[in-house]
Amino acid sequence: APAGQGFQLHQPQDKVSVAAGQTLSLICTTSGDGPAGPVAWLKGWGSGNQTVYDQTGSFARVTRVVAESNTDFSIRIRDFQPEDAGTYYCVKFNRSLDGAEVFQHGKGTEVSLYGTTLLLSLVAAAVVLCFLLLSLFIAICMYRRKRRGEAASQRLAGPAAVRRSSPIPLPCCAGTPSTPSSEGLGPETSHLPSQQSSKEDNAIHYADLQPLPTAPQHGRSPGAACSEYASVMVAAK
Repeated sequence: APAGQGFQLHQPQDKVSVAAGQTLSLICTTSGDGPAGPVAWLKGWGSGNQTVYDQTGSFARVTRVVAESNTDFSIRIRDFQPEDAGTYYCVKFNRSLDGAEVFQHGKGTEVSLYGTTLLLSLVAAAVVLCFLLLSLFIAICMYRRKRRGEAASQRLAGPAAVRRSSPIPLPCCAGTPSTPSSEGLGPETSHLPSQQSSKEDNAIHYADLQPLPTAPQHGRSPGAACSEYASVMVAAK
């Protein structure tokens, strides 16, 4: 049978997280008879890979979990650092006359740091919180600006309504406006109401008395002053 026909390499870990400064354990086991050649651990794949451990070299921070085992090639990496993060591959090599070539390798274990993941999560949460606070601030500013605009419109509408209602000039009359009398009134004032009805008791009257130039006397008593009388009726609240 060809060499290594029943050989199997098992690298069960897909992703592993470790805190900076802690010890990382990477698992790799084999079964069956394989070709002659070492088993090694590589960081990365392709031309840029780095040998983390092999059976012939010496590595300061990397040791075997089960020393001198022919089936368990799991390793420990002490004092794990941020630059150690990456994807690690357990590789079985086949030794030949032309050198060592890859015979079989694991699917790879992606190793990350707890601190890096936590930092990215905190940054993302801070960005979302800032966006929510900014949105709330903009909404409050727009609401306050709208309220100020409505209040200003109401203040401007009040004086404009007062200016539109101008006094209505009426002919001169004798006596006080509040107690008109049929006696002593001239022909020009005979059309004014002589008495308020009971339905108008709740009305508010405004009288503006202003002196008028001297006019011909028409049956008024001597010494009576002429005035202009304007009445504006507003419903009482």
